[in-house]
Amino acid sequence: MDTRELRESFLIEDLFGPDMVGWTYTHYERLAVGSAVPVKEALRLEAIKPTGTVNFLDRRELIAVNIGGKGTITADGELFSLEHRDMAYLGMGTKDVVFASENGSAPAKFYLLSAPAHQTYKSMLISVSDAKRLDLGAPETCNERSIFQFIHPDGARTCQLVVGMTTFAAGSVWNTMPCHVHDRRAEAYLYFDLDEKARVVHLMGEPDETRHLIVANEEAILSPAWSIHSGVGTARYTFVWAMAGDNVDYTDVDPVAIEDLR
Repeated sequence: MDTRELRESFLIEDLFGPDMVGWTYTHYERLAVGSAVPVKEALRLEAIKPTGTVNFLDRRELIAVNIGGKGTITADGELFSLEHRDMAYLGMGTKDVVFASENGSAPAKFYLLSAPAHQTYKSMLISVSDAKRLDLGAPETCNERSIFQFIHPDGARTCQLVVGMTTFAAGSVWNTMPCHVHDRRAEAYLYFDLDEKARVVHLMGEPDETRHLIVANEEAILSPAWSIHSGVGTARYTFVWAMAGDNVDYTDVDPVAIEDLR
């Protein structure tokens, strides 16, 4: 694939359109990646043709990550208030879902991730303070970072969606290096908190046949099971990573040594 074909196949641009709920439906684990940005009015989650159901969550689960101003999600009458970087999990069978912003001049930006579900788990708010935090890397390797695992064995239960967030210390810009692959699940990455003129060079492809994509602020990448996923920014950034598939064990990966990359 050339650059245009790579971008058309794996990059989601113009993700956060105002006053709309938009989706990119993929055949990677039937993962759906979308957004809801309520500016002038609240937005309702509607079914889409690819799910083949009356309500969007009849056979699915959903996680919403707020990367904007304070907002709310009302799910079958239950209200969840999300600050910046909080998440909400909505279980299968939830019918009436409404997204709203506290202040339209600083709207919530809900990053949406959904995958098929096999049973109903409790809908719940997961604040960033509730996430399991891991501090990794070092300044010498430019990858000093904090990983926030929002879905973990001691927290919210899900069928297959696993979502987390990674932030960087000053001077660090490398993520997931050394890299890995995992044939048992696919992922999606949202890069945000990136300066307007800054970019992330996202590495993908098979370990012996790598490619790259240049990614701007608030753009997302689809990462197939056969692909590595790593990246380096021209400045600090944050990214949300989400995965779905047969396996939800964070450590179940196939490492790739740096010297083996081509």
